[in-house]
Amino acid sequence: VAGHFGRIDSVFANAGVGGGAKSFAEFPTETYRRVLSVNLDGVFFTLREAARHMKARAEAGEPGGSIVACGSLSMYQGLPGKAEYAGSKSAIGAVIRSLSAEMGQYGVRANVVAPGLILTPMMGPADGPAAQYLNGQYAPITPMRRVGAVEDFEGIGAFLCSDASSFISGETINVDGGYMIRG
Repeated sequence: VAGHFGRIDSVFANAGVGGGAKSFAEFPTETYRRVLSVNLDGVFFTLREAARHMKARAEAGEPGGSIVACGSLSMYQGLPGKAEYAGSKSAIGAVIRSLSAEMGQYGVRANVVAPGLILTPMMGPADGPAAQYLNGQYAPITPMRRVGAVEDFEGIGAFLCSDASSFISGETINVDGGYMIRG
């Protein structure tokens, strides 16, 4: 990317897969390693390359940039049968806070977007059984009375990658329709 465009101003690492199991005790090791490989290793290596580029660019007199990673509300809540997913997303939060502390001197900010339940094509058709189940379970307990759509996630990503967020760093921003504030 840098070779083609000359510089990288923002990177949004949006990787994530789940493994799911009936219980933590039954979780297959190979599935655990696959989930961590994508959700943590893949994001870590992407962010590391972005940080290297942005640091070198700053040292050459062109500071600035934005690094964003996709977290999850699982960073805050336990998810039965999804410890590998929650652990990987929680680790990304710690990586981003460390990047924020380290890269600020170069004018680079680092943040996390933590989506709530967002219906994506990975879950099947928008009117399919999974979507119907999730709408039935989560929409009634979410203050906005619906689950999220991919479009709900786009604006915050664009904002954090833009200069409009030039003094926001080290933050985790929830995009959850108010799910986390319910009592």
